[in-house]
Amino acid sequence: MERIKEIFRTLAHLVRPLAAWGKPQSLPCGWQVAFLLLPLLLLGACARMGNPDGGWYDDTPPRIVSTSPADKATGVTGRRVSINFDEYIQIEDASNKVVVSPPQLETPEIKASGKRILVELKDSLKPNTTYTIDFSDAITDNNEGNPLGNYTYSFSTGPEIDTLEVSGYVLDASNLEPVKGILVGLYADLSDTAFTTQPLLRVARTDGRGRFIVKGVAPGTYRAYALQDADGNYRYSQKGEMVAYSHEQFVPRCRPDIRQDTIWRDSLRIDSIMRVPYTHFLPDDIVLRAFTATLTDRYLVKTERATPERIGLFFSYGSTELPKLRGLNFDERDAFITEPSERLDTVYYWLRDTALVNQDTLRMEATYLMTDSTGQLVSRTDTLECLARTPYAKRLKDKEKEIEQWTKKMERAKKKGEPYDSVMPQPALEPKYNIPTSMAPDNNVVIELPTPLARLDTAAFHLYAKHDSLWYRSRLLVDTVAGRQRQFCVRAEWRPGVEYSLEIDSAAFVDIYGLASRAFKQGLRVKADDAFSSLTVQLGGVPDSVPLVVQLLNGSDAVVKQVVASGGTADFFYVSPGTYYLRAFADANRNGLWDTGDYDADRQPETVYYYNRRVECKARWDVTTSWNLTALPAYSQKPADITKQKPDQEKKLRNRNADRASQLGLPASSIPKK
Repeated sequence: MERIKEIFRTLAHLVRPLAAWGKPQSLPCGWQVAFLLLPLLLLGACARMGNPDGGWYDDTPPRIVSTSPADKATGVTGRRVSINFDEYIQIEDASNKVVVSPPQLETPEIKASGKRILVELKDSLKPNTTYTIDFSDAITDNNEGNPLGNYTYSFSTGPEIDTLEVSGYVLDASNLEPVKGILVGLYADLSDTAFTTQPLLRVARTDGRGRFIVKGVAPGTYRAYALQDADGNYRYSQKGEMVAYSHEQFVPRCRPDIRQDTIWRDSLRIDSIMRVPYTHFLPDDIVLRAFTATLTDRYLVKTERATPERIGLFFSYGSTELPKLRGLNFDERDAFITEPSERLDTVYYWLRDTALVNQDTLRMEATYLMTDSTGQLVSRTDTLECLARTPYAKRLKDKEKEIEQWTKKMERAKKKGEPYDSVMPQPALEPKYNIPTSMAPDNNVVIELPTPLARLDTAAFHLYAKHDSLWYRSRLLVDTVAGRQRQFCVRAEWRPGVEYSLEIDSAAFVDIYGLASRAFKQGLRVKADDAFSSLTVQLGGVPDSVPLVVQLLNGSDAVVKQVVASGGTADFFYVSPGTYYLRAFADANRNGLWDTGDYDADRQPETVYYYNRRVECKARWDVTTSWNLTALPAYSQKPADITKQKPDQEKKLRNRNADRASQLGLPASSIPKK
């Protein structure tokens, strides 16, 4: 539209001197032609705005022409800010991308209106304070989406404006993933209570790399924090919020520096490298490891009877003291088999008596520990009514239908002269056998049962190994898996390159309802040594006294193998050929698990490290690599191949007019300016 107006103004200047000539027919021939071409010129100008005919594009970013109050103004008292541009603009995702600092407890109003951005702060202004409105890359023009670039507006309510900056990274403490969109803030109050009692002093948000820049910082000494602020009060108030903190203090400063900017002739050739002076703000490498504290408040989440045989009590947190049940419409004595989960936060009660299984409603009193308002564990008794999800009448009808179908099947077999049964057999117990057809020598066979066992006959297990076409009996051991009552592990001296046959007699497993397992037989082969690689990792950069657990990861950042380092060395045996990655963590409590932190207890999460290169393991190869765990800063350690949080795509000017001019054989000077 601006271009059309410009054409109209130009034509008006041409036509005005000709008014004295009268009608267009009385004009000279050349002017008559001009009047005839005028509609075509106007239509052409309109068409070229969107470039349907190969005209010029609008590749110029919006330009700020004025601000009120002026950018970096001092002594400001008003809470309204107006930023004016030379063209129509828009703001992308203002609620997440635009950050006002100091943080505003009442959300400011930020909107784009034509060629103007209006910001109205709702909170009262603090005296002698620098305010920054960081728009990031949210501002673009309205038609073509040309980005203004990262832009920050600032003003001060006092006589001076603060211009220092601090920057760094926020990473997930468990896996060094960049944490995008988390709030990062500073406190000049260096006490540990500031984070829970006061809103953050100055704030910023992290981008896709986990990077943050806190601007408008005054001289002084600070501590940095990160907070996934669920309730919008800019302080740590809920234990479920992701947080990061550090006791390290820093003093913001700046110094002149020079960076090298590369000018590209095209996508392949460098035109020149320029040395550009700039102000370097420090520190610029703050690292905050974010974590979510374990919710230790204990309360009953729900009670469920998904199957008639089992009642489940689900708690928010575990306890070694299991709930006590008292039946109100049944006798609870010897009525249950109790099965707690590994974390003790879920307790299943299996009903022994089929009469209770067939009872649709079981009423009971449950006495358990819960957290009161003071944070202490106290005893509580609730009355629970547990209803079977499928009523007994429905189950009985389904059973009758099943018997009817079986009877018809046997009658058809009898008429055909085929074998048949006169009594419907009892259903068998169906264990789940986790037995691969080929496995590594350091693996074992796992069997999972659907219901608790009344009897396990280990004498019914037989293992045979094949040597020179003959089968020989091999020794085995059957035991339970720790923390899992219904899982069993078959262990043996699995020899590389040997073929085995695992045979289990019928009735080896009998559950509490009298169901017995069928006979089972399956062959498996243990892979030969030359099908594997071995990996030795020499560790450095941390004291030998620090207990380290080293993990071998696949391309999905999932653990394939895990070992405890010994003497500064981690050895992985029987590694299948492939591409792997390495992670380690300082196992402070030596439980073999990564443990999160707790701000209230002033406990940082266990430190995690990544080896920044991939490891290639090939069959028959013994691979040795050295790894200095602290050689790189944490934000540079995790390989990009397994980093799930990718950097934000940078908004760039497309410069399509340069390509257009090249296609038309025109010089760059022919490109029109906005």
